[in-house]
Amino acid sequence: MKILSIDPGYGRCGWAILEKPGKLKISSCNQETQLVACDCIETEAKKSLPDRLKEIYDAVIYIIKKYHPDELAIESLFWFKNQKTALAVAQARGVLILAAKNYCLSVCEYTPLQVKSAVVGYGKATKEQISKIIKLHLRGQAVPIQDDTADAVAIGLTHLQTSKFK
Repeated sequence: MKILSIDPGYGRCGWAILEKPGKLKISSCNQETQLVACDCIETEAKKSLPDRLKEIYDAVIYIIKKYHPDELAIESLFWFKNQKTALAVAQARGVLILAAKNYCLSVCEYTPLQVKSAVVGYGKATKEQISKIIKLHLRGQAVPIQDDTADAVAIGLTHLQTSKFK
């Protein structure tokens, strides 16, 4: 199973491709999980929102065509202080989900609380705790440094851990 996982945003959008060969087992051991690739799609603040959304769409289509994932795991909007930011992020999420559906990927959404609970075991985990646990899950593999990319990896790990129970 190959997963495209995304931490959505319109300025910075973290993404990761994780692969777990064969059928998922009930075991919680992630030694088989491979981080195939990860990065961050960044758009320029001086561009209009429609231009930034087009850039995000084009980038995720490129990722889908290059890596051929089976599913999309994406963080859901949970709560934002800034309504303007929330609306723009919601639009970016819509573009990302549309791109995935255009390539027949199933889409699973996870709240930040679900991600932190699945990966760290604690719903109020810090970014530092998430990074440390990601390193444990992906022993010996290069792990992302950027927060947005690390969050995307955590979303993918959450999907791999929870999808076996669906």
